[in-house]
Amino acid sequence: MNSGVQNAPSSVTAAGSSSSTDELLQIVTFHVGNETFGLDILKVHEIIRFQPLTRVPNLPAYVEGVLNLRGAIIPVVGLRQKMGLERREVDGATKIVVASVKNEVLGLIVDSVSEVLRISSATVDPTPRMGDATQKYVSGVGKLDDRILLLLDVDELLSDEKRNDG
Repeated sequence: MNSGVQNAPSSVTAAGSSSSTDELLQIVTFHVGNETFGLDILKVHEIIRFQPLTRVPNLPAYVEGVLNLRGAIIPVVGLRQKMGLERREVDGATKIVVASVKNEVLGLIVDSVSEVLRISSATVDPTPRMGDATQKYVSGVGKLDDRILLLLDVDELLSDEKRNDG
């Protein structure tokens, strides 16, 4: 069921690679709402098709449930709900990105997965101050040719959950 993230096509090019001393970042890109997000490929275990989840009572609304993935029970977070967007019907493009978040594994429901990009660290700027709640989940902004890529800080997603458990 793996989507082949590890086998990214060699046609994926480095955006903005201006200097050989710049670090190249490998980023898995996906969509949530109208925005394109990226996640460091080293954090991604795999990408799977959406599958039915088991709802667990008394969890926050953005925790959609848990998933049995080859014997491991993984909590699954709806990124739309976590970021304050409206819930959307699951379709064929909906995926679950299974990622390392701190010392745990977490599933992230995304609207669709795009590609794996190699971008120069020099093309990534700090997150601009916008006063938006979503901003705390974004670690930087990547500038691509004609679009912007929001780099997701998944560790911050889990940190927020831990603070709320209090």
